[in-house]
Amino acid sequence: MRKTVVLILSCVIPIFTMSQTITTRYEQTKGKETPTYHEIVAWWQALDKQFAEVKMLTMGPTDAGFPLHLIIVSKDKDTDIASARKKNKRIIFINNGIHPGEPDGIDATMMLVRDFLTGKHQLPDNIVLAIIPVYNIGGCLNRSPYYRIDQDGPDEFGSRGNSQNLDLNRDFIKNDSKEARSFAAIFQMLDPDVFVDNHVSNGADYQFIMTLLTSQHNKLGGVMGEYLNKTFEPALYKQMKDKGYDLVPYVDFNGKTPEEGLAAYFDGPRYSSGYASLFHTFAFVPETHMLKSYPQRVDATYALMQCFIDFTSKQSAQIHAVREQTKKSVITQNSFPIAWEADKKESVPVTYKGFESGTKPSEISGQPRLFYDRSKPYVKEIPYFHQYNVKTSVEKPVAYIIPQGWWKVIDLLKNNNVKMRRLTKDSTVEVDAYRIESYTASPRPYESHHINSDVKVSTQKISKTFRKGDYYIPLDQIANRFLIETLEPQAPDSYFAWNYFDAILAQKEGFSSYAYEDKAAAYLKEHPELKAKLEEKRASDSAFAKNGYAQLDFIYKNSPYYEPGHMQYPVFRVMK
Repeated sequence: MRKTVVLILSCVIPIFTMSQTITTRYEQTKGKETPTYHEIVAWWQALDKQFAEVKMLTMGPTDAGFPLHLIIVSKDKDTDIASARKKNKRIIFINNGIHPGEPDGIDATMMLVRDFLTGKHQLPDNIVLAIIPVYNIGGCLNRSPYYRIDQDGPDEFGSRGNSQNLDLNRDFIKNDSKEARSFAAIFQMLDPDVFVDNHVSNGADYQFIMTLLTSQHNKLGGVMGEYLNKTFEPALYKQMKDKGYDLVPYVDFNGKTPEEGLAAYFDGPRYSSGYASLFHTFAFVPETHMLKSYPQRVDATYALMQCFIDFTSKQSAQIHAVREQTKKSVITQNSFPIAWEADKKESVPVTYKGFESGTKPSEISGQPRLFYDRSKPYVKEIPYFHQYNVKTSVEKPVAYIIPQGWWKVIDLLKNNNVKMRRLTKDSTVEVDAYRIESYTASPRPYESHHINSDVKVSTQKISKTFRKGDYYIPLDQIANRFLIETLEPQAPDSYFAWNYFDAILAQKEGFSSYAYEDKAAAYLKEHPELKAKLEEKRASDSAFAKNGYAQLDFIYKNSPYYEPGHMQYPVFRVMK
């Protein structure tokens, strides 16, 4: 035990002293190094002890075995979130180190908070900062100088995968990690006005140090989407310009050339910003450019966080108003979009600062390879395709009912602050029931799943008896968007898409052909209408006409012997 204490102190003392100078490993190494996980925690713990404006909370578990921490920073030393809401303060939630190989936010946030505490800058009275100092602890512990080979610094950093080798920025809906479940609990506790998830971008070479991925404004929708697109985002661009940084939307050319334009990234709820949008929070993913030096990237991240804080403080009343309006309207909203498609016709011009590119023979293969010529910078106006149109919408039910056996899904709903109640007795209810008619299962695994897509359903009104203890989930709550996008099977990030209901896709009951033949023949004689349907299918489908088993299966699936639960989606819609 004594050796452990000495080891930790030996890490902490060089990077933090209880004096007027509070430095970080990043500063002491002149921007060459980023702190280890244990140094990060010790630094914040020491800051908590020295300043009443800072409170370090121990939150939920992670796959790494260490708890997730949350830092609360408030100028008036009141670090209670409930109290902050009563004081009408805006809460900015900053997440760092979701990909620990992208540690810019870790270092920038440490210095920014230190600078607020020591008087270099002033934290506005109406702002509370809530900070996860490092989210992917397992990845941060898995440290090496060899990850992210294309990135310019720091000297050593963590890995993208967590302790399960999961990419945590694909886990906000499926919740395979303890981190994601702890994050959801933190997010629901905070109900942040603004969410910032700091990253570093891969991809093309260009002149910008910082790019910005913003919640897709059409998907955010309503007054919040309008405010984000017309007011919030333009103000950030202006403020960053005033600080000496040109800002551009996250660079994604969809495999095409810059001249053909930038495409807005569609952040589904598997991603942090898409998840935040479901709960009516303004969400941003800053992406510094991997080929810029580490000090340049950290400085740009620092500057952008200052912009978020400044704008949110000045626009506090408006941000609060549009969020409250949205929360009220979503309770009574009758129809919800669940799928979107990019508008390839509508665009706005953006100023793009790139480098001329071309191809030359590879020294390795001799084949043409892409290269950028930094001696030939250019500036040009290119189209930015930032609009998305609704592809599929669903009518909101009065409620969903989920049988209690699907407890994994129920636990996820509870963790996201969904209001529900349990039936107090066996009850027969008229519901709309979905049947899964077709779907495409991905042939390759993706983040521990084989995603179901292209889902087609049919709907039937049935009277179904539910048991005491089954869950009734009313859709008159702020979590309506979350419920729709997770429980409607056609939604691209629904729980059906992420395999939570795959058990219904496998038939559990069946027949032995030799034994069923006689019963099937007798059933056809008793049901001439089915015999007519069989003959019609044989006449129209030659392969079916030659397949004896397929014909037996046709009879079976049109008889009462066929199990009703096969392909029946087990989330039922109460429509009145």
